[in-house]
Amino acid sequence: MGKEKKLKQVNMFVQFGCGLSAPKSWVNFDSSPSLVIGKIPLLKNLLKSYLPPFPKNVRYGNIVKGLPVKDEKAKLVYASHVLEHLSLNDFRIALKNAYKILENNGVFRLIVPDLQWYITEYQQSKSGNRSYDFMINTHLGLKHRQKGLMGLLRSWFGNNLHLWMWDFDSINIELQKAGFKNIRRAYFNDSIIPQFKEVEDESRFNNSLAIECTK
Repeated sequence: MGKEKKLKQVNMFVQFGCGLSAPKSWVNFDSSPSLVIGKIPLLKNLLKSYLPPFPKNVRYGNIVKGLPVKDEKAKLVYASHVLEHLSLNDFRIALKNAYKILENNGVFRLIVPDLQWYITEYQQSKSGNRSYDFMINTHLGLKHRQKGLMGLLRSWFGNNLHLWMWDFDSINIELQKAGFKNIRRAYFNDSIIPQFKEVEDESRFNNSLAIECTK
């Protein structure tokens, strides 16, 4: 894609990895290849059965490469079930980039699967299939490799695998290293900032770890 002009308006609410959740009061970014393809008429018609119906106000943006947002222009930043799909190194870059676009005292709120919850479930399970269940439920396992062109497309568009999992203590350390402060475990709709209610979905908090912190 061509280089986008960076957004610089103040008091922006920025969501990255938004998927199909794109409230109008937020600036919503997603890095799915299907978002780019969906804007090319020929490819859109050819691959329409594989393309999710992104709302029109979703912009292309990759938090690892850097969002087209000027530094310190975002009042709020939000990411739900995005960061676990990144390698450890890319995760750390993503935190630095989220920190850069936040204004001073801006708030970053994020949700990832809770590794501690899944480990506890594994340890307490009496099932002989508990290892299988753990690998499937955490999306760490790969049952089979996709083959052929269609398999490649499904794998490319899907990006369902989790590359790195987190518990509170480990993600707390990473957030501190990136410069964040006032780090706390969060819960559905517990923020004093009303705009977060526009992007939060209670089901996304199931078996998950939510964090709220500030710059």
